[in-house]
Amino acid sequence: MNPLFILIPTFCGFLFVIWLVMRVGKTALTSRSRDMANEVEASLAEAFVFVNRQKVAAWTMAAMLALPLVTFLLSDNWLVALATIPLALILPKRVLAAMRKKRIATLEKQLPDTLLMMAGALRAGASFPSALESVVQESAPPISQEFDLLMREIRLGVDLDTAMRNVEKRIPVPDFMMVTAAVTIAREVGGNLAEALESVARTLREKLQMEGKIKALTSQGRMQGIVMTCLPLFLMLVLRWMEPTAMEPLFSKPVGWATLGVIAVMEFLGYKSITKITNINV
Repeated sequence: MNPLFILIPTFCGFLFVIWLVMRVGKTALTSRSRDMANEVEASLAEAFVFVNRQKVAAWTMAAMLALPLVTFLLSDNWLVALATIPLALILPKRVLAAMRKKRIATLEKQLPDTLLMMAGALRAGASFPSALESVVQESAPPISQEFDLLMREIRLGVDLDTAMRNVEKRIPVPDFMMVTAAVTIAREVGGNLAEALESVARTLREKLQMEGKIKALTSQGRMQGIVMTCLPLFLMLVLRWMEPTAMEPLFSKPVGWATLGVIAVMEFLGYKSITKITNINV
């Protein structure tokens, strides 16, 4: 029997399987990148950061392709490169979380001064909407953006309590609940709203000072966690460059891959443990 009658169908079937896998993988990758782009775009819009959906999808696709490629060039191992694909998938969300965390931290720092500014305007005889307008004009983003949106909702006829709750949803800061409570109590029960806002501002400022002291005292522990996490990886790269023959089994044999997996899990658990110890909530 001619071997070509066996090789040709086998080769055609192999090409068909490769084409099918690439087609399904491309469809899944495109769908995943589109969904992630929509989610990232919506989350950034909530943080007053507006980007093009096509650009977000392009950045996501670039991260999915570039990170495995760079890993393969450094390790010369396809399995290690493929293992970085889940990291590339969660990288845009991590960047988004960092941006939102930075924005919330800025809002917390601006809130006491903003409340004092509003209290000063109320003491001068201004109404609550006028005090909001002065805060929007005099303050810097992002606090001015949030209060500007609050002022626009009030002008459109939205109830003040509803508008304040909407701000609470956009600003997931527990301290802002004190502001909402002070405004609500002064509106329903009565009292001096300026004094209530000044009292809240003093409380928030003292809280920020305490958090700053704790952050300064725990900075050494956080740096130790970063150094202890990065040091084994740095030594691995140095030994890979100095003794490539001795380090080759670590990247080319199943035992080495299992060792890398254990190292990755232990590194992750160690870093998370140190982070949890040094993260003290006031």
